[in-house]
Amino acid sequence: MQTNILYIGRDPEITIVMNRLLNARPEWKGICVCTDEEAILVFKKEAVDLVLLGNGINQECEQALRSELEAIKPDVKIIQHYGGGSGLLYGEIMLAL
Repeated sequence: MQTNILYIGRDPEITIVMNRLLNARPEWKGICVCTDEEAILVFKKEAVDLVLLGNGINQECEQALRSELEAIKPDVKIIQHYGGGSGLLYGEIMLAL
């Protein structure tokens, strides 16, 4: 079974790296976007199991995103990921799931 993970970040270069890391594991499908609008469109279209919030998202945007995503799918898991390498990323995701 594949876990669909939506990563939302503001830095395009980091978003590219996150896309590579998330899609390197066959059990994960990563979808990585840089804007809230893209995130909402993807979230409505895909069966997302986990949302990762990357750095660059201020508290106001985070709260608005959480509210909108939870209104669409109340039981979605949303966690923050601010970097730290693939080992930390794996641990964060496994803990959230």
